[in-house]
Amino acid sequence: MFFSNFLLFKQYLWKILTQCASLVMLSAHILKNYEYLIKLIASKKIALTLFFIKTLKFKLSMKRLFNFLILLFFAGLIIAQEVRPTKNLIVMIPDGTSLSVLSASRWLKVYRNEGTRLHIDPYLSGTVTTFSSNAPIGDSAPTTSTYMTGVALQAGNVAIYPVADSENDLVKLNSDSAYQPLVTILEAMQMEQNKAAGLVITCEFPHATPADCAAHSFNRGDYKAIAPQMAFNNLSVVFGGGNEFVSDDMKEHFKNTETTYIQNDRDAMLNFNGEKIWALFGDRAMSYDLDRNPVEEPSIAEMTEKALEILNKNPNGFFLMVEGSKVDWAAHANDPAGIISEYLAFDDAVGKAIEFAEKDRNTTIVILPDHGNSGFSIGRNGMKKGYTKMTLADLFGAVSKYKRTAVGLEKILLNTKPDEIKNVFKQYTELDITEAEKEKLLTSKNYKLASNTKAPDAKNMAHNIAEIYNERTGFGYTTTGHTGEEVFLAVYHPKGDILKGNVRNTELHDYLYKVSGLKTSMKEHTANIYAKHTDVFAGMKYEVVAKNDVVKLVVKQKRKTLEVPAFSSVALLNGKPMDLGSVAVFVNKNNTFYLPRNLKDRAFGKK
Repeated sequence: MFFSNFLLFKQYLWKILTQCASLVMLSAHILKNYEYLIKLIASKKIALTLFFIKTLKFKLSMKRLFNFLILLFFAGLIIAQEVRPTKNLIVMIPDGTSLSVLSASRWLKVYRNEGTRLHIDPYLSGTVTTFSSNAPIGDSAPTTSTYMTGVALQAGNVAIYPVADSENDLVKLNSDSAYQPLVTILEAMQMEQNKAAGLVITCEFPHATPADCAAHSFNRGDYKAIAPQMAFNNLSVVFGGGNEFVSDDMKEHFKNTETTYIQNDRDAMLNFNGEKIWALFGDRAMSYDLDRNPVEEPSIAEMTEKALEILNKNPNGFFLMVEGSKVDWAAHANDPAGIISEYLAFDDAVGKAIEFAEKDRNTTIVILPDHGNSGFSIGRNGMKKGYTKMTLADLFGAVSKYKRTAVGLEKILLNTKPDEIKNVFKQYTELDITEAEKEKLLTSKNYKLASNTKAPDAKNMAHNIAEIYNERTGFGYTTTGHTGEEVFLAVYHPKGDILKGNVRNTELHDYLYKVSGLKTSMKEHTANIYAKHTDVFAGMKYEVVAKNDVVKLVVKQKRKTLEVPAFSSVALLNGKPMDLGSVAVFVNKNNTFYLPRNLKDRAFGKK
């Protein structure tokens, strides 16, 4: 050891630091080779480093040379920890997945003799503290929005600046910025770098997490405002659910932008050879993976693999967000079959993404949930054995045999006659239910085939099925809502520049920004793309017109009239289409359009 105790080490380190200023003043010969020397040290090429030092013929004492090397060593560590951008960025979000879900998924694989590891395991690197701007427990809208924008938001907010809540805010907010749409990583990469962008989800496409990437609203439930924004944001790939929310205007825009729109056709999606596609399955959300007909609906792994194939055609690179949407839904329902099977399906998609990235060598993958859900645990009160006596079979034997989620089995049992309930239940679960459990199913609020009198507080059949499922397992829950614990983080970077330890959601955004290679700040992007119409057209004649649920901004100057429809990227200048370059966001809370700052000059010319 160089130092006999820590105190001596501190004293010697201080001496080294005090000499930094003089070291900076070394000869031009040293400074000329300084950057290369640091890179050698950072790359751990010791022999080459020493040879290089000798050839420099530094006129230094041994002591100063030793100090100089230590200084370079620490500088090398800093360089080694910088985040080098990659051409492509993939963000994968298993919505509402608590860490314990990973544990249960591994053990189920062990019980089925499918190995002991998940695809995500080699890349787990830390945890993320995720929250809303004014509450430690967030919902999907503000949590993923923070990942995408770097700003903490309130519940229900989709990539839009929150209203200040001075008594409860956990971060400092500017009340003057309320309702300001915030540019997302996806949008910034499209606009600044001309990269392709895609979304793969298993919920309906305007749902909170996908909307957080490509839309802006203070109300996550306002699909009429969110859905068209996502279409007019000109995404190259959207795979998921939600045919019900595709309007005629959106379909027309798909035609105008040569975007293929496929409905409920798995084979057509998998055989697509173009560069722009929306392929949606079902009116709203897709089926749970356990309930999915594999001939009719693709898996999330299949959609991810196909999305990567298409997006990779863009020579500039791409951004892709993949969401395992319904882990969260199953957790809300306390359905163990749904929780574990949905996560395992998502993990298969992780495997496809990693396979692509390892071959590509220019892709970063960041995998993390947006929040926890349900307090899911392996072990609970009321088990028939002590926790140390519960075997692998006791814990995972029953759930391994469930062939449908609670929702999937409900769809079947709702059309099953009362005297067949027991047999059909066993067919899909291998469980022999009791007479009391059968009675509970028959008295479900939404079961119409039985004449049994239903109690005022009767639950839907899916709820009752989930309770029967859990009675046969050792899983526990604390709630049917979200939970506030930190979430896991996994990162793949081709050069090892990964995010480690515990970070906050805003720091996670900072990493995404750095690895994306963006040069313009997110704040500047927002100022340029989403300026208030009152600022853009100051001194001009304009009005906000609302008619038949259609809102538009009308601006007039001499013989020119500009009409900007809300939530569209196409305006009309004297009746002719004009590409805005970004979506026009209308916020009815302040009756304001948010538009590109340069729109006035583009439409009416510079004075």
